[in-house]
Amino acid sequence: MARWEPGARERLVVAAVDLFTEQGYDATTVAQIAERAGVTKSTFFRYFPDKRDLLVAGQETLRQLLAEGIAEAPEDASPLDAVAAGLARASTAMGSMNRELGPRLKAAVAASTELQQRDALKSVSLAAAMATALVARGVPDAVAALAGELGVLAFKRGYAEWSEGDRDGTDELAPYTLAALDELRAASASLG
Repeated sequence: MARWEPGARERLVVAAVDLFTEQGYDATTVAQIAERAGVTKSTFFRYFPDKRDLLVAGQETLRQLLAEGIAEAPEDASPLDAVAAGLARASTAMGSMNRELGPRLKAAVAASTELQQRDALKSVSLAAAMATALVARGVPDAVAALAGELGVLAFKRGYAEWSEGDRDGTDELAPYTLAALDELRAASASLG
Protein backbone atom coordinates (compact mmCIF):
# COMPACT_ATOMS: atom_id res chain seq x y z
CA MET A 1 0.00 0.00 0.00
CA ALA A 2 1.09 3.54 -0.68
CA ARG A 3 2.20 5.72 2.18
CA TRP A 4 2.25 9.50 2.32
CA GLU A 5 1.39 9.88 -1.35
CA PRO A 6 0.21 13.29 -2.44
CA GLY A 7 -3.54 13.63 -2.20
CA ALA A 8 -3.97 10.92 0.45
CA ARG A 9 -6.38 13.09 2.46
CA GLU A 10 -8.55 13.75 -0.58
CA ARG A 11 -8.47 10.09 -1.60
CA LEU A 12 -9.60 9.12 1.90
CA VAL A 13 -12.55 11.51 1.73
CA VAL A 14 -13.60 10.24 -1.72
CA ALA A 15 -13.22 6.61 -0.65
CA ALA A 16 -15.29 7.19 2.48
CA VAL A 17 -18.09 8.97 0.65
CA ASP A 18 -18.20 6.22 -1.98
CA LEU A 19 -18.28 3.46 0.64
CA PHE A 20 -20.86 5.27 2.79
CA THR A 21 -23.05 5.58 -0.31
CA GLU A 22 -22.51 1.99 -1.44
CA GLN A 23 -22.87 0.11 1.83
CA GLY A 24 -23.94 2.63 4.45
CA TYR A 25 -22.05 4.53 7.10
CA ASP A 26 -22.42 1.95 9.87
CA ALA A 27 -21.22 -0.94 7.66
CA THR A 28 -18.10 0.92 6.53
CA THR A 29 -14.88 0.42 8.47
CA VAL A 30 -11.75 2.52 8.65
CA ALA A 31 -9.83 -0.43 7.19
CA GLN A 32 -12.12 -0.47 4.13
CA ILE A 33 -11.75 3.27 3.65
CA ALA A 34 -7.96 3.06 3.88
CA GLU A 35 -7.84 0.12 1.47
CA ARG A 36 -10.08 1.87 -1.07
CA ALA A 37 -7.91 5.00 -0.83
CA GLY A 38 -4.72 2.98 -1.25
CA VAL A 39 -3.21 3.90 2.12
CA THR A 40 -2.57 2.15 5.42
CA LYS A 41 -4.85 2.42 8.46
CA SER A 42 -2.11 4.34 10.24
CA THR A 43 -2.09 6.86 7.39
CA PHE A 44 -5.85 7.21 7.81
CA PHE A 45 -5.35 8.06 11.49
CA ARG A 46 -2.69 10.65 10.65
CA TYR A 47 -5.39 12.62 8.85
CA PHE A 48 -8.56 11.80 10.79
CA PRO A 49 -9.27 10.69 14.38
CA ASP A 50 -12.20 8.51 13.19
CA LYS A 51 -14.51 7.98 10.23
CA ARG A 52 -17.01 10.59 11.44
CA ASP A 53 -14.46 13.32 10.91
CA LEU A 54 -14.10 12.55 7.20
CA LEU A 55 -17.32 14.36 6.40
CA VAL A 56 -16.34 17.52 8.18
CA ALA A 57 -12.90 17.61 6.59
CA GLY A 58 -12.14 21.18 5.75
CA GLN A 59 -14.69 22.63 8.17
CA GLU A 60 -12.10 24.66 10.06
CA THR A 61 -10.82 26.12 6.80
CA LEU A 62 -14.37 26.94 5.76
CA ARG A 63 -15.06 28.63 9.12
CA GLN A 64 -11.87 30.65 8.80
CA LEU A 65 -12.60 31.76 5.24
CA LEU A 66 -16.15 32.80 6.13
CA ALA A 67 -14.89 34.83 9.10
CA GLU A 68 -12.06 36.41 7.10
CA GLY A 69 -14.42 37.42 4.30
CA ILE A 70 -16.77 39.03 6.82
CA ALA A 71 -13.92 40.82 8.60
CA GLU A 72 -12.54 42.16 5.32
CA ALA A 73 -15.89 43.45 4.03
CA PRO A 74 -16.11 47.23 3.61
CA GLU A 75 -16.67 49.06 6.88
CA ASP A 76 -20.07 50.35 5.78
CA ALA A 77 -21.32 46.92 4.63
CA SER A 78 -24.63 45.78 6.08
CA PRO A 79 -24.56 42.52 8.06
CA LEU A 80 -25.87 40.56 5.06
CA ASP A 81 -23.44 42.28 2.71
CA ALA A 82 -20.63 41.22 5.06
CA VAL A 83 -22.02 37.68 5.03
CA ALA A 84 -22.02 37.84 1.23
CA ALA A 85 -18.33 38.75 1.36
CA GLY A 86 -17.73 35.76 3.62
CA LEU A 87 -19.65 33.46 1.29
CA ALA A 88 -17.70 34.71 -1.71
CA ARG A 89 -14.40 34.15 0.11
CA ALA A 90 -15.33 30.65 1.31
CA SER A 91 -16.69 29.64 -2.07
CA THR A 92 -13.26 30.11 -3.60
CA ALA A 93 -12.03 27.11 -1.58
CA MET A 94 -14.53 24.79 -3.24
CA GLY A 95 -13.26 23.05 -6.34
CA SER A 96 -14.25 20.29 -8.67
CA MET A 97 -13.78 17.56 -6.05
CA ASN A 98 -16.31 19.29 -3.79
CA ARG A 99 -18.70 19.58 -6.69
CA GLU A 100 -18.39 15.93 -7.64
CA LEU A 101 -18.81 14.73 -4.06
CA GLY A 102 -21.88 16.86 -3.33
CA PRO A 103 -24.64 14.48 -4.49
CA ARG A 104 -22.93 11.40 -3.04
CA LEU A 105 -22.30 13.17 0.25
CA LYS A 106 -25.92 14.26 0.40
CA ALA A 107 -27.06 10.65 -0.11
CA ALA A 108 -24.65 9.35 2.55
CA VAL A 109 -25.81 11.94 5.08
CA ALA A 110 -29.50 11.26 4.31
CA ALA A 111 -28.98 7.55 5.02
CA SER A 112 -27.33 7.96 8.44
CA THR A 113 -28.72 9.52 11.60
CA GLU A 114 -25.19 9.93 12.96
CA LEU A 115 -24.07 11.80 9.85
CA GLN A 116 -27.19 13.98 9.96
CA GLN A 117 -26.30 14.94 13.52
CA ARG A 118 -22.71 15.67 12.47
CA ASP A 119 -23.97 17.79 9.58
CA ALA A 120 -26.25 19.74 11.94
CA LEU A 121 -23.30 20.43 14.27
CA LYS A 122 -21.28 21.63 11.28
CA SER A 123 -24.06 24.08 10.39
CA VAL A 124 -24.21 25.39 13.95
CA SER A 125 -20.44 25.84 13.96
CA LEU A 126 -20.43 27.75 10.66
CA ALA A 127 -23.29 30.01 11.79
CA ALA A 128 -21.46 30.71 15.05
CA ALA A 129 -18.27 31.61 13.17
CA MET A 130 -20.15 34.09 11.00
CA ALA A 131 -22.02 35.55 13.97
CA THR A 132 -18.77 35.99 15.91
CA ALA A 133 -17.17 37.75 12.96
CA LEU A 134 -20.19 40.05 12.65
CA VAL A 135 -20.20 40.87 16.37
CA ALA A 136 -16.52 41.80 16.03
CA ARG A 137 -17.67 44.34 13.40
CA GLY A 138 -20.07 45.87 15.93
CA VAL A 139 -23.25 44.09 14.80
CA PRO A 140 -25.69 43.40 17.68
CA ASP A 141 -25.82 39.77 18.84
CA ALA A 142 -29.35 38.97 17.65
CA VAL A 143 -28.76 40.49 14.21
CA ALA A 144 -25.41 38.72 13.93
CA ALA A 145 -26.95 35.37 14.87
CA LEU A 146 -29.74 35.75 12.32
CA ALA A 147 -27.34 36.85 9.58
CA GLY A 148 -25.09 33.87 10.39
CA GLU A 149 -28.01 31.46 10.12
CA LEU A 150 -29.05 33.00 6.80
CA GLY A 151 -25.44 32.67 5.64
CA VAL A 152 -25.39 28.95 6.43
CA LEU A 153 -28.72 28.43 4.71
CA ALA A 154 -27.49 30.33 1.64
CA PHE A 155 -24.28 28.31 1.57
CA LYS A 156 -26.16 25.01 1.80
CA ARG A 157 -28.73 25.98 -0.83
CA GLY A 158 -26.11 27.36 -3.18
CA TYR A 159 -23.84 24.35 -2.71
CA ALA A 160 -26.69 21.93 -3.40
CA GLU A 161 -27.67 23.70 -6.61
CA TRP A 162 -24.05 23.98 -7.74
CA SER A 163 -23.15 20.37 -7.01
CA GLU A 164 -26.33 18.91 -8.49
CA GLY A 165 -26.44 21.17 -11.56
CA ASP A 166 -24.79 21.09 -14.97
CA ARG A 167 -21.31 19.55 -14.78
CA ASP A 168 -19.53 21.55 -17.46
CA GLY A 169 -16.79 22.39 -14.94
CA THR A 170 -16.74 26.12 -15.66
CA ASP A 171 -19.12 27.28 -12.96
CA GLU A 172 -17.77 28.52 -9.66
CA LEU A 173 -19.67 28.16 -6.40
CA ALA A 174 -19.83 31.85 -5.42
CA PRO A 175 -22.61 32.90 -7.83
CA TYR A 176 -24.80 30.11 -6.44
CA THR A 177 -24.29 30.99 -2.78
CA LEU A 178 -24.72 34.71 -3.43
CA ALA A 179 -27.92 34.13 -5.44
CA ALA A 180 -29.25 31.97 -2.60
CA LEU A 181 -28.44 34.75 -0.11
CA ASP A 182 -30.27 37.28 -2.29
CA GLU A 183 -33.32 34.98 -2.39
CA LEU A 184 -33.26 34.63 1.37
CA ARG A 185 -32.84 38.37 1.83
CA ALA A 186 -35.94 38.96 -0.32
CA ALA A 187 -37.87 36.22 1.45
CA SER A 188 -37.04 37.63 4.89
CA ALA A 189 -38.14 41.11 3.79
CA SER A 190 -41.54 39.66 2.88
CA LEU A 191 -42.05 38.32 6.41
CA GLY A 192 -43.28 41.73 7.44
